[in-house]
Amino acid sequence: MSTSRQITRRNFLQGAAFAGAATFFCPSANRAFGYQSPNDRPVFATIGLRNQGWAITSKSFSFADFAALADVDSNVLETNVKKTEKKQGKKPDAYKDYRKVLDRRDIDAVMIATPDHWHTKIAVEAMYAGKDVYCEKPLTLTIDEGKLIEKVVKETGRVFQVGTMQRSESAQRFLQAVALVKDGRIGTVKKVTCGINSMSASPTIPVAPVPKELDWDFWLGPAPKVDYRALPKMRRGYGGGVPLYSNCHYAFRNWHEYSGGKLTDWGAHHVDIACWALGASDTGPSKVTPLEFSLPVEYKDGHPVVNDQYNAATKFKIGVDMPNNVEMIITSEGDNGILFEGTKGRFFVNRGKIVGKPVDNLKDNPLPEGAIEEVYGGKVSANHTANFIEGMKSRKQPISDVWSHNRMLEICHLSNIAMRLDRQLKWDPVKREIIDDTQANSFLTRENRKGYEINM
Repeated sequence: MSTSRQITRRNFLQGAAFAGAATFFCPSANRAFGYQSPNDRPVFATIGLRNQGWAITSKSFSFADFAALADVDSNVLETNVKKTEKKQGKKPDAYKDYRKVLDRRDIDAVMIATPDHWHTKIAVEAMYAGKDVYCEKPLTLTIDEGKLIEKVVKETGRVFQVGTMQRSESAQRFLQAVALVKDGRIGTVKKVTCGINSMSASPTIPVAPVPKELDWDFWLGPAPKVDYRALPKMRRGYGGGVPLYSNCHYAFRNWHEYSGGKLTDWGAHHVDIACWALGASDTGPSKVTPLEFSLPVEYKDGHPVVNDQYNAATKFKIGVDMPNNVEMIITSEGDNGILFEGTKGRFFVNRGKIVGKPVDNLKDNPLPEGAIEEVYGGKVSANHTANFIEGMKSRKQPISDVWSHNRMLEICHLSNIAMRLDRQLKWDPVKREIIDDTQANSFLTRENRKGYEINM
């Protein structure tokens, strides 16, 4: 790794103390320790640029200036530097090593869209470097990573937005869904079903030459060091231009080493909305039960026995015992979206529609004035980035805060652990640990590879 300055808790505390003393004499000398003027456009940088990285960057140009971009793939980096220059009329600086971005004092915030296994290390180090953070979902690879991020947000006072943009976007359909539940339009909620799609298995994927543009060791980062694997067939459409089957770009979500499959991909969206509507954003389940599931490879003691095929669950039906006797089902079958069922009716919502009798009844019996704003906590922002920047100005946490995100993501992580171990898990939502199961609790954390530890 490079010799870029290490960002640590000690550096942060020393710098914060200095900033507090220096600000009296020179208010703008330490921009990185806080977005200071509501009349300024904040200066951003994006770390991780394929697909969603460009998506969150491109919809932020109306609100922020991008001074730097970082990616370990030189082709991806070069392409997005050119696109950014065309969009904003100024060329951003380009880096392979994200720590060069964190060293810059002119950058107010970073947007992180790397694979999941990098999120926590970069986010923690960014906060200690005085940056506010927008990080893509799922926020973490493990439950304990979420606890660490919460601790650092509290310690540093940074503003942190998670990229669960359904809370701000999708034509307010999900906000309307939450408002319908909270206004009692389906009575007492009895069941909520989150449909999050299945995932395909892979053929055997052989070791292959590392593409010349890719720093494979740095891409792996905190994950175990393994060979690069890929088949020649290329992916088309969204996420295209890379091998269809690999252990890298786009396909990383299919591997537990780097992500959590559909459970932490689409699950991070729909389980989030479900928990929000249920008022369960600061608590958790009592039990998680793998009712039906298919793993694409053999597992032993919760770990795949081969390393040349995708290993995340392909199909699943998970039962989750939620507070107030609400049954949650997370399934790969049926429509992608959320079905809410209560004592007085039911309705379905996804990114394209919200349907059902309680929705039809709104024509004659609309929600109370301000119901959507009450759910959102104020006027709904133009988009998820706008909400983040509003938080930067007010120094209040945005709509997708780390605490509510981690609480719902614990359900998704626990679902994966339950499938990997093929057993029901009992969860203590206060202690945030699995009850009477030492082996299962060992999956709540994961050790980073030597040389890629989180700099504390």
